[in-house]
Amino acid sequence: MNYEDKKIVGIIATNVSPEVALNIIGHLSISIGKYSGNEIMGKPIITDKSGISHLGISRFPFIITKVKASKLRNAIDKAKENPNLLVADYPNDMLETKTDDDLVNSVNLKENNQLEYLGAVIYGNTEDVNNITGKFQLWRLD
Repeated sequence: MNYEDKKIVGIIATNVSPEVALNIIGHLSISIGKYSGNEIMGKPIITDKSGISHLGISRFPFIITKVKASKLRNAIDKAKENPNLLVADYPNDMLETKTDDDLVNSVNLKENNQLEYLGAVIYGNTEDVNNITGKFQLWRLD
């Protein structure tokens, strides 16, 4: 498989501060890594000339973008409609709860349209991912 066949795009809402954005991407990366299977990883262990081992990284590009909250919601909804894409989303409930049980209870009490999304990571075929995120602005500190 070619490294350009698949793509990972992180999306952060424009109203999210940089420190929260890093937290969001960290949590969502763990989720995508857990549920993506083995194909996402390059060589699992890389050994340097000194014999020290280093964990490998994703074999596919990982781009971080930013969009307004309404576009983020649309991207999440559209991505979830495509069975070939893996989507991890980050509702504001994750910041407002302390434990996993609290988070589960908070999300369980809301309809999807009541969730305020702060970020997402989408993984899949490059063409499918680009169709949703291709026009998003790269994330950077302004």
